[in-house]
Amino acid sequence: MKNKLIGVVILVCIVAAAIGIKTMGLHKSVTTFKGIIGGEKSGLLEDPAINKILRDKYGVVLDYAKAGSIEMVQGQTPAGTDFLWPSNQTALELYKINKNSQMVNADVIFNSPIVLYSWDIIADALIKQSIVKRTDSSYFIVDFPKLVKLVTDGKKWSDIGLPELYGRISIISTDPNKSNSGNMFSGLIANILYGDVVNDSTVTKELPTLRTFFKNLGFLEHSSSDLFMQYLSTGVGAKPIIVGYESQIVEFSAQNEKTWPSIKHKVRILYPQPTVWSSHPLIAITPRAEIVLKAFKDETIQKIAWEKHGFRTGLIGVQNDPHVLSVVGIPERINQVIPLPGASTLETIMNAIKQ
Repeated sequence: MKNKLIGVVILVCIVAAAIGIKTMGLHKSVTTFKGIIGGEKSGLLEDPAINKILRDKYGVVLDYAKAGSIEMVQGQTPAGTDFLWPSNQTALELYKINKNSQMVNADVIFNSPIVLYSWDIIADALIKQSIVKRTDSSYFIVDFPKLVKLVTDGKKWSDIGLPELYGRISIISTDPNKSNSGNMFSGLIANILYGDVVNDSTVTKELPTLRTFFKNLGFLEHSSSDLFMQYLSTGVGAKPIIVGYESQIVEFSAQNEKTWPSIKHKVRILYPQPTVWSSHPLIAITPRAEIVLKAFKDETIQKIAWEKHGFRTGLIGVQNDPHVLSVVGIPERINQVIPLPGASTLETIMNAIKQ
């Protein structure tokens, strides 16, 4: 009996040791990785559930600063930086042009389409103008060139049956020279004006119209999150239509469960046809940062990123189910997408708007 008891004790010790060794293997080393990110991913990287997976499963702790996507890839990279995480593919292309020798690897982790945020009365007016069409619970801008023409022609809100709104019709974006969403929107507008993807030679004749389009907006915010919060807080009179990311409304609804029910029946998400993708390529600039790339492809992290922060997966073959979200009107797929102009063409557009 004594020998059996000793045997059981030894077996328990072996199992406990094995579990301990396995656990130590998972937590043996926790490494801090320094990076620079686009500000729209701040909520994602502050999520306790995501940080727990990064730390416990991959031994990853992140130390990051925020910067504009263009700024982070063109400026001097601070010493000790392991990764950059801009918000569009153009930033990655610029990095490859200027600093390709410093890049170890890169991959698109998340995607989010550029959308327009508006209000119920405006969506209804645009439906009467045959500019917007409702399909199920989603609103699509089926005649985007016509909407842009209303802006460039200087039409007033009263011209489309909204006399209660003051002034000319406008689509408010962030500063294309400071913020990624504004930068991408300027490229999308250039494409719409031209009727196809503009390049270095074809963009020239569109520059005066582009310059006027953005000049008429007045002061432009530098942050997509600031513009989005102003849209929600100041309402239809001050911010009739703004440019943003699809992910913003999902993250807001998840983080403001008490506020969201009181405003969701007024908010409208308008999907331009075509739109452009805001892709989020993570650029590993040190060999050790490869583990950060791997970690963010984790299925659980991708699931949290969609359900709580609105980022569509960047992984091939993985679909995002909008039915799990509290936001109504988000389609399962974004089918009508146009490529952004090339990096040099976007720089030309930015310089023209800056003048």
